[in-house]
Amino acid sequence: MEPQEVRDILQRAIDGLSKILLGKEREIRLSLSTFFAGGHLLLEDVPGVGKTTLAKGLAHVLGLEFKRIQLTNETLPADIIGTSIYREDVKEFVFVKGPIFTQILLADEINRTSPRTQSALLEAMEEAQVTQDGVTYALPSPFFVVATQNPIEQAGTQPLPDSQLDRFAMCITLGYPAPEWERRLYRQERGKNLVKVTPVLEAKGCLDIRELMKGVEVSDKILDYLLGIVEFSRDSGRFYMGLSPRAGQWLLRCARVWAFLEGRDFVLPEDIQAVLPWVVNHRLRLSDSFRRLDPDEALEHFKEIVL
Repeated sequence: MEPQEVRDILQRAIDGLSKILLGKEREIRLSLSTFFAGGHLLLEDVPGVGKTTLAKGLAHVLGLEFKRIQLTNETLPADIIGTSIYREDVKEFVFVKGPIFTQILLADEINRTSPRTQSALLEAMEEAQVTQDGVTYALPSPFFVVATQNPIEQAGTQPLPDSQLDRFAMCITLGYPAPEWERRLYRQERGKNLVKVTPVLEAKGCLDIRELMKGVEVSDKILDYLLGIVEFSRDSGRFYMGLSPRAGQWLLRCARVWAFLEGRDFVLPEDIQAVLPWVVNHRLRLSDSFRRLDPDEALEHFKEIVL
């Protein structure tokens, strides 16, 4: 596919998702940037603002298989990965695949399940495969996890440790819609589910676009700018722990996709700044309060880094 053809396809995807998730184009673009960068997405917000709608909409518009897991403190790793059962007809154990064998997986309320189950899911995200009874099974490709958590209710939850949060390329919030968009939502008969959105891609097309994004040019000056951000996070004393090399990689990969969506085949500092708040907000904690960095204040901390 030619770059302009791909941009047209992605714009149709954004337009389609904007009919489902009203007034959230920036969040849609960030989600698509995460997907086409090859990462996974954490949605952290209160109930009822559209987290599930976004995950389902992404799967639909990209033409990918979708499954959802409602996680609880009783969810076991086998409930996600699958388990071996004995088949009397064949006289042997047969592996029955769990819901993780899909292309887009919604892991709902990931902070409500046990650390053991969280680790099993996050390991699968990292390796794109699972192992059961000594046999390794590859997960479908593309494989994209959208995990959600409610930041308000803490009773009975198991917060993800920083080492596991680092495995998500981005963490975004949707927030409440602006009044004009909420009014339109209420006007829709039977709600947003009535809106018909046409898929614009399928699995092979998604993989081809991921490869295309790797060709977006990154100059040495842009790499110096990126390294300046990473080193500042480690050396400024403002943060309890600086950004990891993995965080820097995701910042660059997501910026590549954002630049492409902006109509360019090269990355500018503005592209890094556009994705930076949501790549770093779940990774950085302020050293004086151990509070996680708010996306709205992220750019303020890094504004002194210049090209």
